[in-house]
Amino acid sequence: QVQLVESGGGLVQAGDSLSLSCAASGGTFSSYAMGWFRQAPGKGREFVAAISRSGGITKYADSVKGRFTISRDNTKNTIYLRMNSLKPEDTAVYYCAAARLTTAQIMDNNGGRMDYWGTGTLVTVSS
Repeated sequence: QVQLVESGGGLVQAGDSLSLSCAASGGTFSSYAMGWFRQAPGKGREFVAAISRSGGITKYADSVKGRFTISRDNTKNTIYLRMNSLKPEDTAVYYCAAARLTTAQIMDNNGGRMDYWGTGTLVTVSS
C-alpha cells in the first residue's frame, strides 16, 4: 500500500505562483509513475500533469502547459507541482496519484486507472 499526502494549497491571487507537494510512503516510490489531477467545484476530475518513474518524461494538460511544472525527487519520495501565472479557473482540489502506468496512459485515462490517491489539497485563485 502506498500512502500519498498532498500539501501546499491555499488562497492566492490571479497571476501568483504556488507549489504543491505530494509525499509518498509505504511502497517503492520509484516503481510508480505519478500524476496530478484536479476537481473544480461542480465539475469532474481533470488530468493536470504526469511524470514517469525516473522523472524523464512529463505530460501536461493543454490548459496548464507552459504554466505548470511537475517534478519528482525519488530520494525524498515526493513529487511537486509548480504552478505559475495562476488563473481563477485553476481553482480546484488538487490530488496526486500513483500508478504502474506510462505517462501517456495516465493522461489518456484521466485518472481512471490510478492505483493510489491522496486526499487532496485546495487551491483557490481569486481574481
